[in-house]
Amino acid sequence: MREQLYLTDRVPTKWGWMVRNPENFKMPDLKGLCDIGYGTYIQAEEGVEIGEDVKIGGHCLIYSVSTIDNKRGKVILEDGCRVGSHSLIMPGVTIGEGSVIGAYSFVNKDIPEGVVAFGVPCEIKQRRK
Repeated sequence: MREQLYLTDRVPTKWGWMVRNPENFKMPDLKGLCDIGYGTYIQAEEGVEIGEDVKIGGHCLIYSVSTIDNKRGKVILEDGCRVGSHSLIMPGVTIGEGSVIGAYSFVNKDIPEGVVAFGVPCEIKQRRK
């Protein structure tokens, strides 16, 4: 049985994560495959798309607009990618299919598919096997 996801602007879900501008937020129906950790904040003014089987750790920040450097752009997390807890994803970034982002990373550029990347700023460390 699929559970319908209803989002209200700036109101935490029952799982403790929040979306600003939910009309620009896309993710698959809840089937137990995607998981967004407690305390994660998603700012989707320019759009955020989450693919199938994506896992996002707790207390992550995903921004489609940055007021610090005035960058704007859709954020895309492709199928099967993983984002470690306390990571920050900046506007316009795409994280490729099956890639893993380590905890506490600052992701300010695209990450290709099938890699492990982490750090401040986030850098590719190896290819996944």
